[in-house]
Amino acid sequence: MTHQFDVIIVGAGGAGLRAAVEIGGQYSCAVLTKVHPLRSHTGAAQGGVCAALGNLEEDNPEWHAFDTIKGSDYLGDQDAIEVMCNDAPRAVIELEHMGMPFSRTAEGKIAQRQFGGHTRPLDRDDPDSKRVAVQRACYSADRTGQAMLNTLYENSLKNNVRFFSEFFVTELLYADGVASGVVAIEILTGEIHVFHAKAVMFATGGDGRIWRITSNAHVGTGDGFMLAYNAGLPLEDMEFMQFHPTGLWKLGILVSEAARGEGGILRNKDGERFMERYAPTVKDLAPRDMVSRAIIQEIREGRGIKGSDGTEYVLLDLTHLDIKIITEKIPEIVGFARTYLGVEPTKEGVPVQPTAHYVMGGIPTDVDGRVRLDHKDGIVKGFYAAGECACVSVHGANRLGTNSLLDLIVFGRRGGKAIVEFLKSGAEFAPLPPNAGEATKSKTVEIKSRTSGNKPAPLRTEMQQLMMDDCGIFRDAKGLQSALDRIGELREKYKTVVIDDKGNQFNTDLLEAIELGNLLDTAQLVVTCALNRTETRGGHAREDFPDRDDHNWLKHTFASKNGDGNPRLEYRPVAITKYQPKKRVY
Repeated sequence: MTHQFDVIIVGAGGAGLRAAVEIGGQYSCAVLTKVHPLRSHTGAAQGGVCAALGNLEEDNPEWHAFDTIKGSDYLGDQDAIEVMCNDAPRAVIELEHMGMPFSRTAEGKIAQRQFGGHTRPLDRDDPDSKRVAVQRACYSADRTGQAMLNTLYENSLKNNVRFFSEFFVTELLYADGVASGVVAIEILTGEIHVFHAKAVMFATGGDGRIWRITSNAHVGTGDGFMLAYNAGLPLEDMEFMQFHPTGLWKLGILVSEAARGEGGILRNKDGERFMERYAPTVKDLAPRDMVSRAIIQEIREGRGIKGSDGTEYVLLDLTHLDIKIITEKIPEIVGFARTYLGVEPTKEGVPVQPTAHYVMGGIPTDVDGRVRLDHKDGIVKGFYAAGECACVSVHGANRLGTNSLLDLIVFGRRGGKAIVEFLKSGAEFAPLPPNAGEATKSKTVEIKSRTSGNKPAPLRTEMQQLMMDDCGIFRDAKGLQSALDRIGELREKYKTVVIDDKGNQFNTDLLEAIELGNLLDTAQLVVTCALNRTETRGGHAREDFPDRDDHNWLKHTFASKNGDGNPRLEYRPVAITKYQPKKRVY
């Protein structure tokens, strides 16, 4: 079956929906999503969306930009960061006008709270002066992402956006620098659909399911990355994965930074507030990469707490917080602790450990969401990306908390506006490839017809564990090379992947098998880029190269598909406007 729309958006999280709101009502727009839009992973974002509104204390976008640049370990493109931070107040107020139910101050303004890495200088005229935490995160209790998702979905419906829920996209239709649509499997029926469009936007989220302990939803399998990569387009900075410091022990379920923003304290087995040693000024509100490494360091040095399964954790102490703060500002966080671990946060510490959370790299774009053709300045005609699957790059080597939701609404909107301008310029439907959908059909038939081979689950489990062991918070050449070799073996085994369900309706066996292929290919790319970058920067910590190396590595990695199955690596310089790289201290 073939469908035709002016615009196809793949992914119904915050970025995809914000673009859809911009496009709908003017042009025909369809959104394809593996799940129902309100189940998109944006709904898991808890703590807030940052903007220098200054509702509770003085703030300005320049300070926000400085924090983002410093937080990125100076790998973020400063021109793009300035665009995001300057646009943040407007973007948040616009959401408010759409109906997003923000928490409020006593005066009725949007409430704001502290978040890791967000600061203001004590001397307002000197950004290098001592800095203290600032209340910059706008929030809706600890359900900010879900409130944003609901608001944007309702506005998309109002703007006549068409939704194709539970459609799994398997091909990007792209040739000669032009995107013409996508191919998708309708999960309900197993039918293959071709979507023909003048413009395509990817807002497909991240790849956290490569790791065993992750905060990511089960849909976070790196599909968008591999669809672009396999079409011949590059991916940028895939070595940089952020581990959020506070995932629930064993499970990885996110315990938002909002808990520390409201006064929560990390403690080791001795009850010590250990972050005072690692970040004496901002303590528990240091950037995520630093807090995650500090937790692992505490465990390595014998100050972790051993759990029943032999793994170790530290405690997030909320017992000193006022009950009103707990019930009104972080109810979901304490609810998770009670439900999943049987812990009462008002009386005892919550066991936490770092969890794979957010990929800073992705499909390279400019500030208007237009996908880059290469590591230079080429642009793909009719192809856009936004959100976690895209790399603008505003997060560099380490994303600050609450900058993810901001990224969605700023660059989702800008991408949507750029698509509208592209359509207004007279864009037409590029011809579909004559064999559109045949590759998907062949793959599904091959997997379902196979009667012997390797089951997906054991391959996936092995991949996730080796990524935790050898490509986690700390890395070195020996472990990365071992991981790369083992992933190669798993990719070979995947060639004979076999499933039990041979049917068409809701064949989740088939979907998980296809997703596993995307995960394995993405894992190979992540490890290759990590092995190649011989320095420590942000979320990429090489124990055999413990220092940041600005002389050799102040540049973005661009990985493209090679004929031999290994990525071809090229580089693009970091855009620096105002702030020269300095040592990160907090």
